[in-house]
Amino acid sequence: MRYSKLFIPTLREAPADAEAISHKLLVRAGFVRQLASGLYIYLPTGWRVLNRINRIMKEEMDAIGAQELSMPVLHPAEIWQETGRWSVIGDEMFRLKDRGGRDMCLGMTHEEIMTWLAAREIRSYRDLPQVWYQMQTKLRDEARPKSGILRTREFIMKDSYSFDRDEEGLDINYRSHSEAYHRIFARCGLKFHEVESDSGMMGGAVSHEFMAPSAAGEDTIAICACGYQSNVECAASTPKPAPVAAWEKEEIHTPNRRTVQEVSNFLKADASSFMKSIMVMATSPENSPVLAVVRGDQTLHEKKLAKIIGQFRAATKDEIRETLGVEAGFIGPMGHSVRIIADPCLKDGMFISGANKADYHMRGVQAGVDFTPEWADIHEAKPGDACSKCGAPLAFENVIEIGNIFKLGTKYSAALNAAYLDEQGNSHPIIMGSYGIGPARIMAAAVEQGSDKNGIVWPEAIAPFDVEIVPLNVGNPEAVEVADAVCAALEKAGLEVLIDDRDERPGVKLKDADLIGIPWIVVVGDKTLKDGMIEFKSRKTGEVAKLPVEGAGEAIAERMGKNV
Repeated sequence: MRYSKLFIPTLREAPADAEAISHKLLVRAGFVRQLASGLYIYLPTGWRVLNRINRIMKEEMDAIGAQELSMPVLHPAEIWQETGRWSVIGDEMFRLKDRGGRDMCLGMTHEEIMTWLAAREIRSYRDLPQVWYQMQTKLRDEARPKSGILRTREFIMKDSYSFDRDEEGLDINYRSHSEAYHRIFARCGLKFHEVESDSGMMGGAVSHEFMAPSAAGEDTIAICACGYQSNVECAASTPKPAPVAAWEKEEIHTPNRRTVQEVSNFLKADASSFMKSIMVMATSPENSPVLAVVRGDQTLHEKKLAKIIGQFRAATKDEIRETLGVEAGFIGPMGHSVRIIADPCLKDGMFISGANKADYHMRGVQAGVDFTPEWADIHEAKPGDACSKCGAPLAFENVIEIGNIFKLGTKYSAALNAAYLDEQGNSHPIIMGSYGIGPARIMAAAVEQGSDKNGIVWPEAIAPFDVEIVPLNVGNPEAVEVADAVCAALEKAGLEVLIDDRDERPGVKLKDADLIGIPWIVVVGDKTLKDGMIEFKSRKTGEVAKLPVEGAGEAIAERMGKNV
């Protein structure tokens, strides 16, 4: 491919609103352009990268016996209504009506549609197992699209779905997807972790996410040298012990001091010496009050609490006053008839809490003595906490989610009547799994992990081209002839080559080559040609080797593991 025929609109400056490295470089290097908020055009080189990623995914999906198909992006509402997600999913779902007034939506994901098909086509245990996958456009009306192609409103996803007769079959397909994902991300040249995760709106009992470390990542994971890895959304941790105290129980006047920070400063006591009582209203039963109690230095983890009590909202000041008879900011867990859930780190020791009396706190409060709660891990893991498995300090990393796998069980098959008949003719719901990868997120993560001050450094497997040839002076016939000969030899070896045939200054060409980030660069310059040599440069390491012009193409192909 000749540069002069390829559309690569490089820029010297990044967009003013770009923060993530991948956003800046993918725009500057001419891989993407923004159409509107959260909507991106993939230019020719960007599309080449996505196609290479998709090819790797297809190969690995085919290798585990998955079958490719294609589903519509436009979905009738009634299928989503049958599973209940039509009313559960909020404004992030694009909804519309067709000309007949029928409610429709644009697919955020395809569990419902895949299950709808399985319900009509799978009849017997003989039809199972099945694994279906697609490369399809998804649409999600993100409230705050940001970081370039990392958080968008329209994106392509590889989503696959397994259908089994029992949990044992699901375990096999879940494991095979996990192993395939490890191969996909390794082939794409990424550093990544597989971590425990929360299933969220997908449902199901077990899920894992694949996370690529990056400063631009909006997720955080907790990891330990023992092998424990989890998204902070569900990470278990052991907080540092609170200071040991032996207090007489007493009320303390704390005028106009409501927060843990305010009271701890006033009493000159560490925040870990406090109990923090937070009243929420569970939506089922309707507006049922629950008191969540965590240590003063902890943050209540809303998703962990939601797993126990279901969806909830924060209680209003009036609801707190009417239910507990106390002003917000002075709540203690003592003496209430509402449901109380406390974090286990409060089991032992004495603490300071609200005194259930305006402008007062109580010192010497003990769980099991002054109140009897349900115990559950409801705190958010944070730096300084220990691993709940081995006790070693946890490490925390910002990451980009690049894939996920879910054990759905019968959540969708039961709702949509996807069942099979066993050997005795008895009907059973199909056991399902769901598995997704975002190729654009792989692309962005590769740039986040592979770049320097000069531009992108693509992993070899997903770069838009394998080699770029840069004749520095296209007015020199010898340079053009050598460049064309090297290009022909490399293409004969099966490599994809970009040759920069532009009549530009050498500095412009070399800067663009570094910015675009093709892994290997061949420089054909007048000075080296006089010595019968050309230069072969690694974009990643900067190492330069001089090679004789005679047989240079074959020598480069051999170095890259190709036979001419």
